Amino acid sequence: MVQAHAAIRATNVSKTYRINHRNTSNRATEAFVEFAKRPFQRPEFEFFDALHALDFEIAQGEAVGIIGRNGAGKSTLLKLLTRITAPTTGRIELNGRVGSLLEVGTGFHPELTGRENIFLNGTLLGMRRREIVRRFDEIVDFSGVEKFLDTPVKRYSSGMYVRLAFAVAAHLDTEILAIDEVLAVGDAEFQRKSLAKMRDAAADGRTVLYVSHQMQTVLTLCTSAMFLQAGTLAYHGDVNSAMARYRESFDDHAAAQVEASRRPGTGELRAESVSTDATFHVADTKVVEIEIGDNADANLPYFVSAHVNDANGVVLAQCDSRVHGVWLDPSRPQRLTLSIDGLWLRPGRYSVDVFVCRSGILDAWEAAASFEILPDLPYPEVGSEEAISGGAVLTDFTYVLN
Repeated sequence: MVQAHAAIRATNVSKTYRINHRNTSNRATEAFVEFAKRPFQRPEFEFFDALHALDFEIAQGEAVGIIGRNGAGKSTLLKLLTRITAPTTGRIELNGRVGSLLEVGTGFHPELTGRENIFLNGTLLGMRRREIVRRFDEIVDFSGVEKFLDTPVKRYSSGMYVRLAFAVAAHLDTEILAIDEVLAVGDAEFQRKSLAKMRDAAADGRTVLYVSHQMQTVLTLCTSAMFLQAGTLAYHGDVNSAMARYRESFDDHAAAQVEASRRPGTGELRAESVSTDATFHVADTKVVEIEIGDNADANLPYFVSAHVNDANGVVLAQCDSRVHGVWLDPSRPQRLTLSIDGLWLRPGRYSVDVFVCRSGILDAWEAAASFEILPDLPYPEVGSEEAISGGAVLTDFTYVLN
């Protein structure tokens, strides 16, 4: 068993998925028909290691941020720790019950009302009815869905659903609370309340596991962090050190992405070059040049979406050609100039991701280009650092005395 001071212990934990490339049917009848047509055809599949040989221990009362790039294995790890799926190898020991909110749509029965789902959720967590009744009013008040408590949750908006699901997970008396980054669905006020509730949970001795791309949130909430890289545990310890390792991984990833064949996407079309100036002033128009190759066999138009990210990988701006009605002809090479006005970025380093898309992703070039914002601020007075430290970006504003 896990020792009293440890909430979670993982030993040599791995998770491998088998991906079938031939028969994509999910129905038994369709699979049988496919087999009857080709009884001697062997299935084609490959193995994908989502997590590999993880060893770690998490003490009771810790708030642990789980960070890493997309596809690093963060959500898979939470699913193992919350026993939604089992590890392929290794052993996970948990000291206490686990409450979780991993993705919108999990944990509740859509045909049942909000009221019924609160009791169902608590029962599945092993709680007695009187325990649930004791916390019921707190759950309802926190979620803000009292008017719709007797409505089936299938009629809830995604925001209502998340508010109620988080309220249940956070208020029922579990020793471990696991949250994936679904809180982005809620409004700013609800996110503030949720973070405060998670801080209170950790202060009360509960263990909190939090997956997020919002680095400021991890810094504010967490007492330690785990940095996952390509399915391995690259670092577990101090939050600031984990953040530094995470930021360092961007350069390695960017270098690997230069080779088009190593990038995600179908490859039907590829971006051939992405370039921008090395530096900009805060208020400058940021200009990005994008060149995309052609494909004579393709005949459907496509669009381009560029994301501007900060040093922590947080997307600050999405520039999608569809919002300007720009669709591109795949039969000939294309050269695009993206001009971004009114984006006052704070001094520091930024990267640009470029996605070539149709119904799916044809090419995903992360960190295709990068630039630096110079530290000269466009304000008439020189203020303290505190005067500009509160936002993700700077802005053009004035105060007028009336």
